[in-house]
Amino acid sequence: MTALNMQSTLYTSELRRARKRQGWLLLTPMLPAVLLVCFTFVLPLLWLGGMSFLDAEGNLSFENYTRLVQPIYVLAFTQTFKISLLVTAACVFIGYPYAYFMVHGPRKLAGLAMAILLISLWTSLLVRTYAWLVLLQRRGLVNDLLMSFGFVDSPLTLVHNEVGTMIGMVHIMLPFIILPLYAAMKSINPIYVQAAAAFGASPLRAFFGVFLPLSLPGLAAGATLVFVLCLGFYVTPSLLGGGRVQVLSMRIESDVSLSANWGVASSLGVVLLVTTLVLLFTVKRIADRSRRNG
Repeated sequence: MTALNMQSTLYTSELRRARKRQGWLLLTPMLPAVLLVCFTFVLPLLWLGGMSFLDAEGNLSFENYTRLVQPIYVLAFTQTFKISLLVTAACVFIGYPYAYFMVHGPRKLAGLAMAILLISLWTSLLVRTYAWLVLLQRRGLVNDLLMSFGFVDSPLTLVHNEVGTMIGMVHIMLPFIILPLYAAMKSINPIYVQAAAAFGASPLRAFFGVFLPLSLPGLAAGATLVFVLCLGFYVTPSLLGGGRVQVLSMRIESDVSLSANWGVASSLGVVLLVTTLVLLFTVKRIADRSRRNG
């Protein structure tokens, strides 16, 4: 009996070693990619974190973080989160019915809607931003249409402010919420809604009671992606904001290029990174809890 136990123990240990060797062999082809990620992502992040704790003389200090309570940085934080929240809300409001139409609309029109979405996604971000700059200016197409239909008497100021910035960002961010929503809605079995209707639920009640809860994972994924991308947006706020909209990315660029203040810029980057990680962790925890409860 003892000999059998010893043989079993030896066999188990040999099996574990064989699996460990096999695991290392499988990881070997990934080594170049791992090294590339370390050199291009991990090391710069460590350097960024280290720079944020050094003052102008190179001494260890929290001075860079204490500067973030100054009004100019508080304004940048406030505008960044305000614009990100409003853009995310607008994308949810526009993107959900758009994705629903792509799933349940007539096939040809749904295909056309998908083509329009992909063309918008494939078009350069800079081109789309400059297009909105032309459309929204005082003598642009939008103001001309509003005045010709009698909605306004004088041109509206739609650029170089938060309004123009959010319009451009919503247009650019829409594909990032519509595509996850489309994937989630496409995976919903129509028989669930049909069963609800068979048991007497109205179309509206079947939608809110069955279809909407099943599409919430896609909605949460898309909204989180849009919000996180908006936190680090630079090109559109810079061009459509005209310098009057100060977001964190513009503040970082200004600290680096104008004042060469790498410490404060690094601390802003660290705070933005930590905020993003906390947000993603919170969303994941909420999603896991809802999945367990469901």
